[in-house]
Amino acid sequence: MKFRPLFLSLLVLVFVWSVASQESGFTYNGFQGVSLTLEGISQITPNGLLMLTNQSRQQQGHAFYPFPLQFKNPSDGNVVSFSTTFVFAIISQYPDLSGHGIAFVISPSRGLPGALPSQYLGLFGESTVGRSTNHCFAVELDTIQSKEFFDIDNNHVGIDINDLKSFRSAPASYSMDHSGGRWQNLSLISGKQMQVWVEYNGLNTQINVTLAPFNVPKPDISLLSVSYNLSEIMLDTMYVGFSSSTGSVLTSHYVLGWSFELNGPAKALTLSQLPKLPRVGPKQQSKILTIGLPIIVPVSVSIAVLGIIFIVRRKRKFAELVEDWELDYGPHRFKFKDLYIATNGFRDTELLGIGGFGRVYRGILPSSRIEVAVKRVSHDSRQGMKEFVAEIVSIGRMRQRNLVRLLGYCRRKGELLLVYDFMPNGSLDKFLFNQPMCTLNWSQRFRIIKGVASGLLYLHEEWEQTVVHRDIKSSNVLLDSEMNGRLGDFGLAKLYDHGTDPQTTHVVGTVGYLAPELIRTRKATPCSDVFAFGAFMLEVACGRRPIEPQGSAEDLILVDWVFSCWSKGAILETVDPNLGSTTGYVVEEMDLVLKLGLLCSHTLPSARPTMRQVVRFLAGDAPLPDLSSPLGLGVSGLLGEGFDDFATSYPFPLDKTFTQSSIAESLLSTGR
Repeated sequence: MKFRPLFLSLLVLVFVWSVASQESGFTYNGFQGVSLTLEGISQITPNGLLMLTNQSRQQQGHAFYPFPLQFKNPSDGNVVSFSTTFVFAIISQYPDLSGHGIAFVISPSRGLPGALPSQYLGLFGESTVGRSTNHCFAVELDTIQSKEFFDIDNNHVGIDINDLKSFRSAPASYSMDHSGGRWQNLSLISGKQMQVWVEYNGLNTQINVTLAPFNVPKPDISLLSVSYNLSEIMLDTMYVGFSSSTGSVLTSHYVLGWSFELNGPAKALTLSQLPKLPRVGPKQQSKILTIGLPIIVPVSVSIAVLGIIFIVRRKRKFAELVEDWELDYGPHRFKFKDLYIATNGFRDTELLGIGGFGRVYRGILPSSRIEVAVKRVSHDSRQGMKEFVAEIVSIGRMRQRNLVRLLGYCRRKGELLLVYDFMPNGSLDKFLFNQPMCTLNWSQRFRIIKGVASGLLYLHEEWEQTVVHRDIKSSNVLLDSEMNGRLGDFGLAKLYDHGTDPQTTHVVGTVGYLAPELIRTRKATPCSDVFAFGAFMLEVACGRRPIEPQGSAEDLILVDWVFSCWSKGAILETVDPNLGSTTGYVVEEMDLVLKLGLLCSHTLPSARPTMRQVVRFLAGDAPLPDLSSPLGLGVSGLLGEGFDDFATSYPFPLDKTFTQSSIAESLLSTGR
């Protein structure tokens, strides 16, 4: 008899497991009172709409059914048949532009680790996209053409398997013609309700995706129909839900109803019971105003005159320079009025710093409350402005964790305003020079060096075009809230297609970081960026600027000084004294950084490593080459070939008794 309680407990557990295992589906005609797992900015509105994203820039939202579902048949390990249908709507502030789309997703967990907004749709991130370990299946309703993922257009439906490079995709459309000859296009960002059906047949491993307008019966012809065995990627139990993201355009993504079923077709939604979308367009005019208008006309005339005067003055105050070619860049252009309000009228209290090309202000955008940094750059000439803005907009599409995002721009009268992400800890140089407020330890410095190297590798090789930054230095490396280094200030960056030859241009940059060949060729290349990165590594490790105007002739130029110490077998004597003795840093890491800085500073571009090699050296994935052979380094290299051309740009005496010190002093006096 004493075994009876144990037997009864086991019986109850078996019963509970049996009931849970029979959970095969659900139907939501609206989401009022429904318990979903919400992440990001997703929410359920009071009238029962599932709002995945609101009108916020660069955000993401997730919504998942809270319980896992048994997708695999225990007897054979194959994914069983399943079906889902849902009604969605995408409402954008512009009729022709949107902030990315919605994805129905089946995932091993309700969280999507490392997921990013914008083109990543909140599904994956830079380090997870394309990995087989994701075990994710998704159907995307994508409203932006991301070339890096080979999207067919900016209005398509795609089947994604562990990746955002769709396994199969098609333009958003539907057909009620059984012959398949007439397809009618649908605009995903029309703001209208549409219905989607996603079906998987476990027997013949067939995936069908169908799209149709609201209130139109399900078409017999699927928009996408492919054969793929999901048993190869899905786990035994999975979660189902939605993911969505926004970019630079204010967009809201809604799901109005959702039905899901295992081992059978999803139950049809009762469309008449679905919640209503928010009103789109201008509100109706007040009746009180309509009735009272004839009475207040005499008073309103005088008020109108004063108002016109006020408006004219205000328009002059916030006047912008907009040309026809800029209409294509609408989502990337900020209103001067918004930037003026964000920075409190560009008051000195909001001033973050003053550089060689303008002032930088802290601001909070009035619409989204996003904290930004606004750089005011003067431009007296319109020559090349169209090409420059095109490059600014192109750079604004880059996404990498070690780059400061360039959110957009504004043009007004004689100035250009560039809008960046705000970095709360400011620039790195403030933590290295002139009695810093606090000293960065070696672990932080080494992490910053590796982070900037990763960002440069992305610019040089991993983005859709080659980007040469042209102004790498500690003052252009900004620190986020966790003291991670991010390369910023893309005002001088140049872009060109991979495999092509960069165009000749003006020599720009900062003295001490300029590669010697720039004076001769006037072509900025990844090699010239590597030279500047070498100088950057040395200043972080040594706590000194590339050129010290107060230094002696022997240690005036940082690269030459480090090289001299290395040649005497005493390279660690150059370490920043603020780091203390060898107990304050990892000797092997410091030795690597100093020697790699020298290698990157070689006067011969062909002798410098690529940024991919630099990243491998810093990660310990490859040994550093032997530096036993003599190196041509630093400003000394300017004394060789191309020196005459350099002299025409930086005037100093061309006599036979000049020294490196006199050259450096002249360079410093001319600035950039």
